[in-house]
Amino acid sequence: MASCAKLDAARGARRGQLIFVFLGLALGWPALGQQVSPDAVRLDAARKAFDYGRWNEAAELSQGPESQTADLDFLRGLALARQEHWEEARRAFVAGHRKTPNDPRFFVELAGVDYKQNNYLSAKRNLRAALRLGSRDTYTLDFLGTIYFLQGNLEAALKYWNAGDKPRLRNVNVQPAPRVKERLLRRAIAFNAPQVLSGDSLLTTHARLENLGIFSRERVELTSAGNNFEAALHLAERDGWGDSKLEGAVSLLSGLPYSTIYPEIYNLGHRAVNFTSLLRWDSEKRRALGTLSMPLFDNPARRLRVYFDARNENWNLSRTFFGSTALSDLNMRRIAGGVELRSVVNGRWSWSTGSEIASRSFRNLPGTSSVAERVFFTNANSFAYWLRADRSLLRVPEHRFTVDSSAEGRLGRTFAENLGAFGALRGAVDAHWLPRVTGDDLEMRMRVRAGATLGAVPFDELFQLGVERDNDLWLRGHAGTLGGRKGAAPLGRRYFLTNWEIDKNVYSNGIFTVKLGPFLDTGSIADSSGLFGSQRWLWDTGVQCKMRVLGSVTVVLIYGRDLRGGNNTFYGSLLH
Repeated sequence: MASCAKLDAARGARRGQLIFVFLGLALGWPALGQQVSPDAVRLDAARKAFDYGRWNEAAELSQGPESQTADLDFLRGLALARQEHWEEARRAFVAGHRKTPNDPRFFVELAGVDYKQNNYLSAKRNLRAALRLGSRDTYTLDFLGTIYFLQGNLEAALKYWNAGDKPRLRNVNVQPAPRVKERLLRRAIAFNAPQVLSGDSLLTTHARLENLGIFSRERVELTSAGNNFEAALHLAERDGWGDSKLEGAVSLLSGLPYSTIYPEIYNLGHRAVNFTSLLRWDSEKRRALGTLSMPLFDNPARRLRVYFDARNENWNLSRTFFGSTALSDLNMRRIAGGVELRSVVNGRWSWSTGSEIASRSFRNLPGTSSVAERVFFTNANSFAYWLRADRSLLRVPEHRFTVDSSAEGRLGRTFAENLGAFGALRGAVDAHWLPRVTGDDLEMRMRVRAGATLGAVPFDELFQLGVERDNDLWLRGHAGTLGGRKGAAPLGRRYFLTNWEIDKNVYSNGIFTVKLGPFLDTGSIADSSGLFGSQRWLWDTGVQCKMRVLGSVTVVLIYGRDLRGGNNTFYGSLLH
C-alpha cells in the first residue's frame, strides 16, 4: 500500500507539472508560448525518467496522440522494451518509423524486439534496412554479426564484425592434434592470436588446407573469452589409407561394380605427400592412373602434382562420327605423363600451370577416304602446356550464395603429318546457393561452361557432352557409352553447356546421407570439319540421387531423358 501511495503521489506531481505548463501557455508567458511545446516538455520529462531507470513512468509520459513527435514514439518504445512489453514496444517503433522513414534508429530497435522474440529473420531484415539508411555505428554492425554467428554462419558474421575490428583472438588451437608436420599446418592457418579473425583469413585458411589434400572436413569454432575469442580449428585428417580403416576400405573398393579400384595413401611422412590412383580392368575401357602430389618447399599454398595415365579403350563412333567410314570398333591406346603446379594466392583466387607429353595410337581403323578424316586418327606424339586461373566472382555469405569462375588456356603441338600447333580455351561460371539458414538440407547449383579448340588435333583431344566416368562435361540425358564402349555422346572442338540441379536431403543416419533432386541440362557441341558435333541444340532433364558414404565417397545414380531424341539414360558413377 505504501508503494501505491508513493506511485499515486508521483503521478499527481507529474499532473501538477503539466497543468502548470498548460496554464503558462494559456496566460501567454512568452518564454513558454514561443520556445517550449507540450511535446518538448513531455519528451524532456520522459527522458529524465528513462535516464533514472523509471521505465513505466517514461512510457506513460511519452504516450500521447498519434500526431506526437517521432522522438516520443522512440522513447516510449525503449521504455516498453525495458519492461519486456515487446508488442507494445513494436507498435511504438512502427509509429515513429512512419513519421520519419529515413531514421535508422527505428529499424535497429525493431531488430532488438525481433531478437528478443527469437525472430532472427526479421531482426536481420531490419538491421540491413538500417545499414541501407546509413547507420554504420558499431552497435548495428556488431548486432547483425552476432545474429549470423548464433545461426552458425561464421563468414557472414565476420563480414560485419570486422567493420568494428572484431573478433580479436586470444588463442588458436587445432582439435584433434593432427599428424601432419607442425610447420606445414602453422603455415596453412592464416590467422593467429592476438589478431582479428577476418573473413579473408578464414577463406585463405580453407583454401590452403584444401590444397594440402589431406583434410576431408574442416570447421572453425569461436567461443567467447571475455572481450576476446578462442578459435578452435576442427580437422578430419586423412592419414595412411584415409580418415579410418573402414573409410579407406570403402574408398578402395567403391569402384568394384564397374571393375575399378582406387588405391590411395595420404600424408606420407606426415608431410602431406599423397598418392592416389585408379586401376580399371574393364575389357572395353582399361586404364591405369597414378598421381603423386606434395607441397612445394613445405609451403601449403604451393602444390606440385606429377601424374601418369595409360589407357587402352574401345570406341564405338557409329552414332557420332559422320564420315564415310563406319567406326564401331576403334581401339585407342594412349600414354601420357605430366606435371602441374598449383598456387593458392588467397581465399578468393588461385592459379595453376603444367605441361604434358602424350603418345597415342589407333587400331581397327578402316581406310579413311579424306585427309580431314585421317587427321583425327593419326598416330602421333604431342606436347601441351596450360595455364589456369580460378577466381571467386561474388560471395554473399548472408544468403549463402557464391559465384565462382575459372579460365584455362592451352597451347601445344602434335608431331605428325597434317597436324601441328593447336590451342584451346575453356571457361566456367559456377553459381551455388544454400537457401536454408544452416546446413545443406536444400542446395541449388547452376554451372555454365564453354570451350573451343583451334587447329587440327587428334581424336582424343575432342570435347564430349555426355555422362561418362572419364568425362566431366555431363549432359545427363546422353549416355557416353554404347555396349560398354565410349563414343555414344556427341564430340567436337567447340561446346557450350549449362547444368542446373537441386539437391534435397531425404535421409541421413551419420553413415549415409541421401540427396534427391531434379536437373536440367542444355548445350551444343560442334566441329568445323563437319565430321563430329551434335548438329542441333540438346535438352536433357531427369532426376539424380547422391549417396554420401562416410563423408568421403559419393555414389551418383542418374535417370535422364533426352528431350530431343526421346531416349532414356540410367547411369551410376562415383565421385571422390
